[in-house]
Formats: sequence, C-alpha cells, structure tokens
Amino acid sequence: MSDVLAAPLLEIAGLNAGYGRSQVLFDLSLTVPATGAIAILGRNGAGKTTLLKTIAGEIRPMSGRIRLGGEEVAGTAPERRARLGIGHVPQEDAIFARMSVRENLLLGGGGAPPKSAIEEMLNFFPKLGTRLNQTAATLSGGERKMLAISRALLGRPRVLLLDEPTEGVWVGVIEEIADRLLDLSKRMSIVLVEQHVELALRVAGAAYVMDRGSIALHGPAAEIRHDPALLRYLAP
Repeated sequence: MSDVLAAPLLEIAGLNAGYGRSQVLFDLSLTVPATGAIAILGRNGAGKTTLLKTIAGEIRPMSGRIRLGGEEVAGTAPERRARLGIGHVPQEDAIFARMSVRENLLLGGGGAPPKSAIEEMLNFFPKLGTRLNQTAATLSGGERKMLAISRALLGRPRVLLLDEPTEGVWVGVIEEIADRLLDLSKRMSIVLVEQHVELALRVAGAAYVMDRGSIALHGPAAEIRHDPALLRYLAP
C-alpha cells in the first residue's frame, strides 16, 4: 500500500470554502500520493462534492492551500488547473448528451487527440467501442459514467477527481468500473468520492472520512474499514 504522506502530488492544508457566506469546508487538510487512490467518505451533506469542486477550481476557497506538485493553485482558474493536470468527473453533467460518444471523446482530448489515445480508452471500456456513433443521451447510466471517465482521461490528468462514479449504475457494471479504477490507481493519482464504501476501500489505499465539512477520521483503508467510528460518521 502506498504511504499517503510520502511525496504527495496533491496537498491541501487549512482549506476553508463554501458558497457565498455559507461555509461548508472547515480547516480541511489532506494529501494525495503521485500514484494510488484515496477515498473520501461521509454521509450526504458532509462536504465531499464541495471539496472536489474546490480542488478543481469551480469554487474559490476562502482560505487555505491547494498545491499540485508543489505549485500553489488555490487562486488559479479551473482551465489553468486542468492544464496543470487536475481532471474532474462531476457527479452530474459530465458528458455532452446531444453529442455522439465519438464527439465527446474528441472534445476530451482537446479536439484532435491521437488515434491511439482514443483506442486506449475503447480498450479500457470496450462497451464504448460499440456505441461510438450513438448520442451520449442514449447510453445507459453505466456507459455514461464510462464515457465521462474516458473524456477526463483523454486530458492526460495527473490526478483524477471522481464524484460518485457508480451512482445510478447497474450492479454488474459497478464491478467493471471498480476494476478499471483499481487498474488506474496503479499508475496515476485518484481522489474518489463514493457511497459504495466497500468498493471505495477496495480501490483506495487510504481514506478520509468527512463530517460537517471537516476530516473526522483518516488512515489506511484496511484500518478505516474496521474502525468502529466509521459507521457513526456514515449513519444518516
């Protein structure tokens, strides 16, 4: 298992953020390794989505640091963060529904990605290869998630932020997505927000459990899984 504290690619320290005057994140700190996945767990409303949006630049932090590869990015625009290597797959609206699967992939790669890059994604998620000419709106929930992840990967991110990648997905496809994320975590950095706790702890080497906008519990995934406090922080 990777040590989350060793040579982090992404480092967040003392982060405070929210919407207007409504603060959601409070003095939040965490680190993400250059390779491997960390899971962000917590009940609905704990601040998980707000955290990802703040890292991606959709929400401007009130204070605190966000460093990518040692470079401070907290005050930069989302486009700048994407160019530096932060990929974000939001919980909703992660694809262009009226465009074809092929067009979505092309846009993910900046309009003209190498043919080999597209082929790599189709090998990664073979179901997409049979849907290239379909509009994204006609895809199943699982196929949409696969397309959203593929679009983000075509941007060649250094760290991939995933918000509920298995939400609304048929159980058979959930396992396929989980296997692909496990493969990805061996060669890149992933921050995974996921309600499927067992899946998240299987993919991730470490976990951070949020409660009311703060980190209430963190450590190696194997230890968090058996920590009696976990159920308390996940209970509705």
